[in-house]
Amino acid sequence: MALSVAARAQVPPFQVMDILARVAELRAAGRDVVSLCAGEPSGGAPTAVSAVAAALHASGAALTYTPALGTAPLRAAIAGHYKRWYGLDVPARNVAVTTGSSGAFLLLFLAAFNAGDKVALARPGYPAYRNILRALGVEVVELDCGPESRYQPTPELLEAAVREHGQLAGLMLASPANPTGTMVSRTELSALSAWCAGNDVRLISDEIYHGITYPAAGAADPRGVCAWELDANAVVISSFSKYWGMTGWRLGWALVPDGLLAAVDALAGNVALCPPAPAQYAAVDAFSAASYAEAEVSVAEFAATRAALLENLPRLGWGAAAPADGAFYLYAELGPALAGFADSAQYCAALLEAEGVALVPGGDFDGVRGTRAVRLSFAAGRAAVLEAVERIVRFQAGHHARA
Repeated sequence: MALSVAARAQVPPFQVMDILARVAELRAAGRDVVSLCAGEPSGGAPTAVSAVAAALHASGAALTYTPALGTAPLRAAIAGHYKRWYGLDVPARNVAVTTGSSGAFLLLFLAAFNAGDKVALARPGYPAYRNILRALGVEVVELDCGPESRYQPTPELLEAAVREHGQLAGLMLASPANPTGTMVSRTELSALSAWCAGNDVRLISDEIYHGITYPAAGAADPRGVCAWELDANAVVISSFSKYWGMTGWRLGWALVPDGLLAAVDALAGNVALCPPAPAQYAAVDAFSAASYAEAEVSVAEFAATRAALLENLPRLGWGAAAPADGAFYLYAELGPALAGFADSAQYCAALLEAEGVALVPGGDFDGVRGTRAVRLSFAAGRAAVLEAVERIVRFQAGHHARA
């Protein structure tokens, strides 16, 4: 009898990881590659955080397990962050520190949903939501969210999903969203929160990109609206990876409603024992005034890069693009630029080989229309983005001349 792979493990790989591997190969061969595929800030951790980590390492102190849901000082510091940014009084006991936001998704999906439950999410959307849920036996209900809803769910789309698929157990929401960068307003989030509460649907709000936003002057809620401002029965997930630039530190958190706390605590102890101890001790200093100030410098750089990209977007001749209200992504239809290519994956592969520019094809985010779209990450900075624009223009001109 042949040994097999579990059916639950049959999820597609994240294409960006394959692209990053090819980028590494090209660079090892001496190629100059502009990588705009990873959602990774280039600045790294705040100075104070790195200093604490260095001192901890130099001290030779033994690093032991921490409590499963994180150290008390870090949980208190995260609670204080919600008071500072949103005016929320979050009990520290409701903060669960996790191994990245990815760890939070796994723990909260396990705690909140049973196999066979139906959970709705936007398409296009971050593929790990869909893949983790399916691996856990949860039925994913994709909401076709186009430009008419600014790529975000609406109560109307949820009502239509219930009519077609039956009772939902959850809604996975992201604002700002990956790959589109779109956000829901307070009014829109209030409507979604009320719909979920009225239909016994668990709202899980991914707020990992809060703070990396590009509001108009004087706009309300410039950093984004926290779901707990509206309903403490929601689950809020966030991370140190984006606003603080701490991707490799693998540290995230969740605001966990009282009813899920015991389950999440038990699961966390079994799944990972605890989040990385050195990262926890150092991350307390992410909430210092100096660290916030450094993060805001990075956000200002993202904003300048975004402005330069949008100014040059007409030169690319692409189709409709999402407005990129937040995060550091541009998600766009390739439009006429796709002519001569089977799909955006073939376009991206050819662009990488010919001009050394790495983008992510949209199929990862939308299995229906994403084959005609790409995601460009402008986290690499203004110089890299402007260089990439020149190479893309040259690539497209050369391809169309040969066609």
